[in-house]
Amino acid sequence: MKNCPYCKIEVGGDLKKCPLCQSRLMGEPEEQYFPTQTILKFQSLFYKLQLFIAWIIIIASLGLDYLFNLTLKPYGDFHWSLLVLMWILAFEFAVKRVFKKGMDAARVLSINVVIVMIMLCITAYYFGFLKIAIYWVMPNVVMATMIANFVFSMIDKSGNAMAYLLTNVLIGILPYIAFYILKKNCPVEWIVCLLVSFMLFVGAIIFRGREVVYEIQRRLSV
Repeated sequence: MKNCPYCKIEVGGDLKKCPLCQSRLMGEPEEQYFPTQTILKFQSLFYKLQLFIAWIIIIASLGLDYLFNLTLKPYGDFHWSLLVLMWILAFEFAVKRVFKKGMDAARVLSINVVIVMIMLCITAYYFGFLKIAIYWVMPNVVMATMIANFVFSMIDKSGNAMAYLLTNVLIGILPYIAFYILKKNCPVEWIVCLLVSFMLFVGAIIFRGREVVYEIQRRLSV
């Protein structure tokens, strides 16, 4: 059994440092009291590795942009490193949501998709493909998210995924209403997205009828 020469206590297991003073323990270790958390160690290593790579990209991009004045001439004179910084921060936020306990898949997916779409619009504005992003990329991303959340709501036993499915259905309807108010022709992709949202809503009612009603009542407090 190990012991601490300063606190004069004996410590079981295979700890390397004293739990009281954090000094190095003396003596021979015993068998572990608890199993080794290999998954947590792997997750910690992965998080540290990707964080190190992210900081390398941030420092390199800021240096090339501000110190070497490296510009992207075809796209105008703007600080592109700030876009890189925003994407890295968004990526780190997404990684934290993935590793955070208690976050179900539907919630992680919905939050990350919203962040990605915001970042995509900002990037598209500076690089000149905002119309493509709004008219083609975003509706396809929303449709894919709705389908994924529909699957989650079918297999989720806790019922938490239903709220995000209904929210995504609402997101599929809002663009059509916006184009109608602005008196502009709604793109075909957003019309398809609207139809998919209604299909998934009907599917949710057919397969999870009571859960849909309970979720609407809970959210609207009725």
